[in-house]
Amino acid sequence: MEGFAEGYSFFEKNSGSYTAAAMGDAYVRDISDAIGVLRDDMNAFNGFNTKPDALKGDIAEFWHSDTFNINAIVRGSKSRTYVNRSHDFASADVSSNFGKNFGLKYYKTGAESAKQQAKSVFEKFKEYQSQGGKDSLDEYLAKRGLDDIDTILNDPIYSGQLRVIPKDQLEEATKWLQRKILEEGSKRPEQVARYQETLKMLTDKIKDGKGTESIALTKEEAEQLARLAKEGKITNETLKKLGISTEELIKYEYVMKQAFKAGVSAATISMVLKVAPEIYKAISYLIRNGELDEKQFRKIGFAALNGSTEGFVRGSVSAAITTACKAGLWGEAFKSVNPSVVGAVTVIAIDTMKNAFNVAIGKMQSRELASELLKEMFVSTCSLIGGGVSQAFIEIPILGFMLGSFIGSVVGSFAYNLGYNVFISFCIDTGFTMFGLVDQNYELPDEVMEAVGFEVFRYEEFNYEEFKPEEFELKEFQVEEFETETLSIGFLRRGVISVQQIGYV
Repeated sequence: MEGFAEGYSFFEKNSGSYTAAAMGDAYVRDISDAIGVLRDDMNAFNGFNTKPDALKGDIAEFWHSDTFNINAIVRGSKSRTYVNRSHDFASADVSSNFGKNFGLKYYKTGAESAKQQAKSVFEKFKEYQSQGGKDSLDEYLAKRGLDDIDTILNDPIYSGQLRVIPKDQLEEATKWLQRKILEEGSKRPEQVARYQETLKMLTDKIKDGKGTESIALTKEEAEQLARLAKEGKITNETLKKLGISTEELIKYEYVMKQAFKAGVSAATISMVLKVAPEIYKAISYLIRNGELDEKQFRKIGFAALNGSTEGFVRGSVSAAITTACKAGLWGEAFKSVNPSVVGAVTVIAIDTMKNAFNVAIGKMQSRELASELLKEMFVSTCSLIGGGVSQAFIEIPILGFMLGSFIGSVVGSFAYNLGYNVFISFCIDTGFTMFGLVDQNYELPDEVMEAVGFEVFRYEEFNYEEFKPEEFELKEFQVEEFETETLSIGFLRRGVISVQQIGYV
């Protein structure tokens, strides 16, 4: 049972840490996948005959939608946008799950982009006629679900949509709209509303109003991306130059936010695993005695408190390390780090720090620290091997690894205890010290010293003399007994007298 209890204890500490590390790994992987979606959406234009000047608007749609989604994942937001690719009348180019729609116009100048964004229903009809359309105004409006001619002709066709234009055109477009508002105010007041509405909704990026937004794009950048997309040459390096990479996007504030989030999950797991044995003991006591033990419930409370606190610390640290490594914040070499290894190393490191502190204050000896470190390293290795094997057969993320990790921890603990006993037996028989890891004590115990006739002074014990008054006792006749002298032979035996310490017992 000792091996099982020790294996379970290590699994309890390691499971929360590994889960947190896996959450950090999944976080970075989701961002990398979202960057891959942007790259693939751009390269989907490979082979198009459309000129870059005309294709840049399509490129901008995917750029803004995908970079918004990337930013949402980085920030942990549930907001998402979708490119509609619809050519219906006044349809939004990009829709969202947070109730906002977006229309994009990437024309040559800011004035032209603003003009297109402010286009009225009547202007759109005239454009339809110039392109050969045969429907009358009434027919044109009816087919598009518009029937109140007197009130809608001067409305902007993109009413209600946020109007996205190139970053470098925003200032020019704003000035153009302001000028049109002043001009039309004195000439055609009925036209002012559409320019005012367009100015109010004008922006250079997609936003959800809660901090998540896309990356603004200039007209020249859109054209350059269009040229590369036509040749299928949008790569991760291309996007990195535009600020789209895990190294650029994942700041330390997001690393810590993710670490705290993972730490809470790790604390919950650690608390459950820590409390489970105590609950089992309480139930077992209830079955045997027919009543509940108050002390047992107190133990459950302390187990929950200790388990959740330590689990949060281990989980936060392992998640922060994994996220920073996978994001490339600590260099390219650390991007391939294994989350399970980070989780195990975090547990060992934190336990070693705790034990080192106990050594410093005298509650633990250095050889005990070394013994605990060796045990945790061995058990963690078995845990990692078991988790890796089970994950290959049980492909459910985290669960498969944790099941194998539990089996590996228990087996590793049994194996270590068995090997440790063999090792200690060898040291007892040979006097081997394992390069100082085992202390060979050759001092005779006080009991042996007294048995062979030596007077032993126990300096750590102070026995003061007690005053006793003299008492008068009558002499009694006692028969003297004769005892023959005998020869007593005893054999000294060496064994374990403390952790990693061998001496006479």
